[in-house]
Amino acid sequence: MKNLARAAIIAELLGTALLLATVVGSGIMAQALADGNAAIMLLANSLATGAILVVLILALAGESGAHFNPVVSLVFYLRKDISGSQLIYYLFAQLCGAVIGVLLAHAMFDQPLVSEYSTPRTGQGQFLSELVAAFGLVAAILATLRRGVAAVAASVGLYITAAYWFTASTSFANPAVTLARALTGSFSGIRMVDVPMFILAQLLGAMLAFYLARGFRKPGSQ
Repeated sequence: MKNLARAAIIAELLGTALLLATVVGSGIMAQALADGNAAIMLLANSLATGAILVVLILALAGESGAHFNPVVSLVFYLRKDISGSQLIYYLFAQLCGAVIGVLLAHAMFDQPLVSEYSTPRTGQGQFLSELVAAFGLVAAILATLRRGVAAVAASVGLYITAAYWFTASTSFANPAVTLARALTGSFSGIRMVDVPMFILAQLLGAMLAFYLARGFRKPGSQ
């Protein structure tokens, strides 16, 4: 594997791991400090997630594009910005990184490395929420690409922070994140049985954003 490709894969693994460590770790901390106040827990979780996304994109975009998300990588493959082999490597790195991030968060808080979430996340509202969450995320990325990494980082961080609050699902918007969060019984978890519905909605939302963005392109633009 070329050094450049290796660096990109490491960046995707590291970035996704730190993202999940933040999502799950901030959820655990919020549970410990918020005295059962769900609004405070969600606020803490959303602010931490939005902030780390800005940092990770700014830090790692030069290495891999800072996808940290299988549907984002899929969209960039469809745009012909990455190759099929890159897509496979990215997906593997993102899934491994996501699991590592959850395990790391649990270890930092002296919790069992794997635990089970019990609250249902199912129904039409949850499905629609994840479709909207993924659609908005991909649309925000594609709409700000030409303005540079700083614009993408800001739009992604702000969008995810907002989507935590305006979607019923709290905006997972990422298949790797969704699967890994089935390994935690904390505030940020999801039941494994609910994962397939979330991932399907995320794929549909991302594809809608991709095809809509194609319709807005000027002839000859990328």
